Amino acid sequence: MKIKSLIVVLVMVAGALSVQAQGTFKFGYTNVEYILSQMPEAKQVDSEYKTYEAQLQNQLQSKGQEFQTKLQEYQQGAATMTDIMRADKESELQNLQARLENFQKDAQVSLQKKQSDLYAPLFEKIGNAIKAVRTEGGYDAIFSTGVPGVDILLDADEKFDVSNLVFKKLGITPPAGN
Repeated sequence: MKIKSLIVVLVMVAGALSVQAQGTFKFGYTNVEYILSQMPEAKQVDSEYKTYEAQLQNQLQSKGQEFQTKLQEYQQGAATMTDIMRADKESELQNLQARLENFQKDAQVSLQKKQSDLYAPLFEKIGNAIKAVRTEGGYDAIFSTGVPGVDILLDADEKFDVSNLVFKKLGITPPAGN
């Protein structure tokens, strides 16, 4: 992943040098995560995601409690059970544990899908606003910053920050101090 990022940066730098040799290169940068955090609809999406997460967590806890109750019952009565009863209860516990583990894995996948489904329209909206700012402002490129390990732009003068233009394109009043 780091090699791909390095290659992308090198290609962009080479492209920038090529453009610079032919003329000026106008670029900007923004922090998509920051813009997302300021979008009013992000609060609704976040709330919906947390509600879904809580529902899954409650189901997981319920299944975990059921398993713990059956395990305690088994442990308390194991000494008085016949071999057949003990084997039957052990099989039941193994099945419950397997279902619990499967539910936990499925819930994690479901949670990731829900997050992707909920946030995709917001990221698309931000992407469209960035594209419009780039086109209308005559920028050759707009870089991403603000996400450690994923930054494409490591450092730049603040005068190249187009975040306020993106906010305006989204119809959001830029936060104070930005």
